[in-house]
Amino acid sequence: MLAGLVLLVASACPGQSPPQPGDAGPLTIDLNDALARARKYGLQVQGAQLASALAHEDVKQVKAARLPSLTAANQFLYTEGNGTPTGVYVSANGVHVYTEQAQVHQELLPVFRHAESHLAEAAEAAARARVEIAARGLTATVVQYYYAVLVGERKLSNARTSLEEARRFFDITEKQEKGGESAHVDTIKAQIQVQQRERDLSDAQLNIEKAKIGLAVLIFPQMRLDFSLVDDLDKAPLLAPFAELGPLAKSTSPDLKAAQESLRAATFGVSVARYGYLPSLSVDFLYGINANQFAAQTPLPEEAVPGYGVPYQQNLGYQGFVTMNIPVWNWGSTRSKVTQADLRRQQAELDLTQAQRTLQANIEAGYREAQTAQAQLASLRGSLDLSAENLRLTLLRYQAGESTSLEVVDAQTTLAQARNAYSDGLSRYRVALANLQTLTGTL
Repeated sequence: MLAGLVLLVASACPGQSPPQPGDAGPLTIDLNDALARARKYGLQVQGAQLASALAHEDVKQVKAARLPSLTAANQFLYTEGNGTPTGVYVSANGVHVYTEQAQVHQELLPVFRHAESHLAEAAEAAARARVEIAARGLTATVVQYYYAVLVGERKLSNARTSLEEARRFFDITEKQEKGGESAHVDTIKAQIQVQQRERDLSDAQLNIEKAKIGLAVLIFPQMRLDFSLVDDLDKAPLLAPFAELGPLAKSTSPDLKAAQESLRAATFGVSVARYGYLPSLSVDFLYGINANQFAAQTPLPEEAVPGYGVPYQQNLGYQGFVTMNIPVWNWGSTRSKVTQADLRRQQAELDLTQAQRTLQANIEAGYREAQTAQAQLASLRGSLDLSAENLRLTLLRYQAGESTSLEVVDAQTTLAQARNAYSDGLSRYRVALANLQTLTGTL
């Protein structure tokens, strides 16, 4: 029976997965917890971390390429005979050829060329910076959804209050109409106001659900909506002086770090491209068997012993050789690669300049946004208090027959707008402040 009940609930909520083992029961989440969850489950950050891991493996591979390599060659060749001990092919000195060799190979010049490793290290550093870029971008998105939920909850509370006020006014108009103190049109206007407030209430509930869905996608591995948020809209810290924010943002900006490392990688890329003009020098050492018999020694015929002075032929041995390849002509391919690498360096310089300008613009705009939002809070609060007092007085005047129902409805609408505007103002300041904290790396 319990299993059937669980299936019934699951079928009634197809878009919501059951809670995870570590998250049993409804949750109460604050902003720091939401950010930590987003960094744990956010796909953007995980993708950037994978890119960083790939870059780290590139560094390992570049360093390994500068060290000697050891390979084991195992080969058996069968060649058609030609009536003599050799095969039909010129290169075959026998019908059977066995190869069992260990080969040590070392490229000599790359040992003294460090641009490849520096390029890979710079690319890895840029990839690590992009992990932080992804994390900060995710932080900004989580903050927006977080405060969208909180503002939605406040607006829902405001909508309920406004609905209660509209219903009370509707009750007053009905009673006065029955007593002959007001016209029927006043009751109609009050009823229309009630219906509008009911629609506002349903819209406010919908906005909360949409914001919670957007947040849940970021902070949970599977969809769930049984969580609540800590309301800290009224506990926002004061805005720090601008002189402190600029240097801090520049010193911690992952965008600048990524652009700087990309420029460093592009600079080393020019050196790597120029290596194409230089020769390559390698050393190889082989030890093993390359003979017509799979044996360390091959006995020689008795008639051949006096001629060679040994009773057997030695198959197991070593061989070494040095190879130098000198580039002569490749139709300008190397020159084109150098030019292309230099163009990438120039592009990286432009990207760095753009990142610096963008950061400065974001700091300026973000600070002014937070400053303006903070300055407007007192005004919004004052407008809210005045609107509440205006409704109270207008309602008293209406009951005394000194004002119309239209004035009461207008006062109610003004108060509802003032409540929502104050909630929006609180959210605007918190989001602007969080954006500044994200730019400076303090959130």
